[in-house]
Amino acid sequence: MKYVIVILFVLSLASIFVGYFVDFEYSQKLIGFSVVGLFFLVFPLFAYYRWKDKNIKDYMLTKENLDKMRENQKKEKY
Repeated sequence: MKYVIVILFVLSLASIFVGYFVDFEYSQKLIGFSVVGLFFLVFPLFAYYRWKDKNIKDYMLTKENLDKMRENQKKEKY
């Protein structure tokens, strides 16, 4: 999965640069489809890959997590 994301990212960036620097008849469409593919394909795949085994409640600001943060700050002070 990691390699697929990297390959798609590199291909998207390469096609954006090719569309920008090389003057084709369809260079604006190439740039547009590359940006769309980057934001609707690569970034969601990356987000899924990074968050798939994580517990979302660990990252939410709940009362328990705020209490833990306050306790850790008190420990660091002393």
